[in-house]
Amino acid sequence: MTVQCGQLYVVATPIGNMGDISFRAIETLKKVDLIAAEDTRHVKGLLNHYGISNKLLAVHQHNEEKAALGLIEKLCQGLSVALVSDAGTPLLSDPGMVLIKLVKEAGIQVVPIPGACALIAALSSAGLPVTKFIFEGFIPRTSSARKSFFSERLLCPTTWVFYESSHRILATLQDMVEILPEDRQIVIAREMTKLHETIVKTHLAQALELVQGDENMRKGEFVVIVDGATIEKNVSALTPEQENILRILLKECSIKTAVAIATEITGVRKKLLYQKALEIKA
Repeated sequence: MTVQCGQLYVVATPIGNMGDISFRAIETLKKVDLIAAEDTRHVKGLLNHYGISNKLLAVHQHNEEKAALGLIEKLCQGLSVALVSDAGTPLLSDPGMVLIKLVKEAGIQVVPIPGACALIAALSSAGLPVTKFIFEGFIPRTSSARKSFFSERLLCPTTWVFYESSHRILATLQDMVEILPEDRQIVIAREMTKLHETIVKTHLAQALELVQGDENMRKGEFVVIVDGATIEKNVSALTPEQENILRILLKECSIKTAVAIATEITGVRKKLLYQKALEIKA
């Protein structure tokens, strides 16, 4: 007799508030044969809260490929498996991509059980354009790599979003101020759905002052949302002399400093100079 393969359920769990889990997610976690979790110790708290006692298996970035092969074997035997992360929707800056890819290749059905996601929760309350947005996940850890990252997105016209930790949020904002215009609108959303949830919409320079001056604004998990740049329609308005001044300054200064000085010297709009500076540095 042919054994029908089981199903892999990708289950979203709360990102803070235990009430943010669906009835369907609870039912799924109760009925599956096995729960694959990023950190089994962390997930036990959620399962105990809802009286769920299914067997747990650790699937994290260090063992994902090996664990995935074992899970596929169990799925092929007809067992059902739920994949969960520490919080929120699996695969969004969390492990799981290797497992899903291999399960799909094996022809086994993957069923999403939607729910909480810090990215979507923050976007829904940001007050910035979200018809189109770019999600960058966790950005580089070092200052030089972050500055390159921000320089590449200086003229991005679309809202962009990234995750950041409490250990780097201040340094990240300091790097942003060096590259992006200080009046660029951003939203800092911290501790989404938790007791100390804070969502602040302001300009970049003011955001840096806020985080520098308030220790609490350097605690927790962060979603940072950055407004897209306004693209100038006329990108060829610089005279040869103005462009030459900018080129000389760029040899000695960062983009931000060169543009600031060139604005003072030439009187040309800062946004236009930023565009030209990015072209020169490309």
